Amino acid sequence: MNKEIFLRSAPAVIFRWLGSLGLWFVLAGPKLADLPIGVATAALVAWTSLRLLPPGRFRPRYPILAILAVRFVWQSVAAGVDVARRSLDPRLPLRPGFVLYPIRLQSSLARNAFLTLSSLLPGTLPTGLDEEGAVLIHCLDVGQPVVAQMTAEELLVMRALGRGDNTRNS
Repeated sequence: MNKEIFLRSAPAVIFRWLGSLGLWFVLAGPKLADLPIGVATAALVAWTSLRLLPPGRFRPRYPILAILAVRFVWQSVAAGVDVARRSLDPRLPLRPGFVLYPIRLQSSLARNAFLTLSSLLPGTLPTGLDEEGAVLIHCLDVGQPVVAQMTAEELLVMRALGRGDNTRNS
């Protein structure tokens, strides 16, 4: 590895190693006797993550990621309450079915991040792709604006990952 490449990737190495070490402390607790194993494990995890996802492919925008996290929590609570209301109140409609969503994300990592986030929101569940690459989404009420909600989420994920230009022309 030449010096220029190392200097360019040094922040990613440090960030990933510190993140891995922090996760180690969360899982194992801050025991001084375990520190050498934690340091070594964090180094191995950082090295593996750099091999699987080299630095520079994404330019995350941390303020937008924070907004995405807060929005996700809020939507999870609101959607959970809505699902519970619809399930328990016989007067509220439950019209389950499938909706096609023409996803624009091309990168498999960004697409997987978006679909994972979408699958965690109550009331909608991405179930696969059709022949043309649109996502088939199972929802509890096909009368809800599912496509508009998914579009807003996808745009926010694209902005958060710094991938606004990586879309299919449609």
